[in-house]
Amino acid sequence: MQIPGHIDPVPVPRAAVLRDDGRIDLVGLPREQIRHELEAAGLDARQAKLRAKQIWHWIYNRGATRFADMTDIAKAQHPWLEDRFVIGRPEVVEAQVSTDGTRKWLLRAPDAQDYEMVFIPDADRGTLCVSSQVGCTLNCRFCHTGTMRLVRNLTASEIVGQVMLARDALGEWPSQPEGRLLTNIVMMGMGEPLYNFENVRDALKIVMDGDGLALSKRRITLSTSGVVPMMARAGEEIGVNLAVSLHAVTKDIRDEIVPLNRKYGIEELLQACADYPGANNARRITFEYVMLKDKNDSDEDAHELVRLIRKYKLPAKVNLIPFNPWPGAPYDTSTPERVRRFSDIVFHAGISAPVRTPRGRDIDAACGQLKTSAERKSRAELDRLAEEKQAALG
Repeated sequence: MQIPGHIDPVPVPRAAVLRDDGRIDLVGLPREQIRHELEAAGLDARQAKLRAKQIWHWIYNRGATRFADMTDIAKAQHPWLEDRFVIGRPEVVEAQVSTDGTRKWLLRAPDAQDYEMVFIPDADRGTLCVSSQVGCTLNCRFCHTGTMRLVRNLTASEIVGQVMLARDALGEWPSQPEGRLLTNIVMMGMGEPLYNFENVRDALKIVMDGDGLALSKRRITLSTSGVVPMMARAGEEIGVNLAVSLHAVTKDIRDEIVPLNRKYGIEELLQACADYPGANNARRITFEYVMLKDKNDSDEDAHELVRLIRKYKLPAKVNLIPFNPWPGAPYDTSTPERVRRFSDIVFHAGISAPVRTPRGRDIDAACGQLKTSAERKSRAELDRLAEEKQAALG
């Protein structure tokens, strides 16, 4: 079922997708919920509390996917657990590796919906780009994912499951704080995380739990296109780093590139950034800025960006992203010289403005390219074409 609305979806609660075999997936459930499910299945309260603690450790510290591997739980209890519960992983439909080492997985949920995740290795870190929705409703014009219809939110289990699967693939069990390949998580995959707030929050709490996957909140970044009403709540209830998909500094251009701007304008968005809990010079807000030739890449745009950051006294850095083309895209990539000039203007104003090196372009894993290959022309594409036709007719 598609969430109604061209720009701003109406939150529609959906029941979790049940497995065909009726078993409950324990991945993504809080510890107390695991204990509750064990009690509901017939264990007494004391035993359920003990078993929940043991199962939690095996899932998130040892990477176990079978109860039979849990050596401190009596063998006689293993079949009982197997009959009622599962420690799930997303189904891998396709796994690709770029020439630069970037990995992309096409994943399938039990209801046959597809979504993607990407792992980007660097010399000093490894970043997992995690999806929060199947598809997206925001229709940002430079983004291939935005041409998909929004099918549904991912559950907390499906969000945590992406991290678990990456750890599996990287051979990172048992979990340990040092020497990890997967060091950072960015909620920058398919979807708008703040339109799936509760599931994203609950998943990241498990990822950040010191007894769980134990990634520091300082190593997790949540990216939003500017869902202003949810930003303060994200800072208070999740507390991770904030990235904002800005991409333009004037109303007309941002209305075109990021249609959500028609609902929450630049000034309102930047004030929400200024009010974001925990933002300071040590934890700067990142502004993502995709460089589009002759659209948002002029010297005047760079100076206006500096003015806005100063006006709101924002502890900020700007990530300049060369546009990653895709078939049918309405924009071209800014020239390297223009990107450097833009970066220099912002940098000389005392604001960090690194140029992001495109990664995974050859497997469509770069920023703005995520989209399952099986997607047919979607409602968002049809809406876009209709809007452009109307504009041409004046």
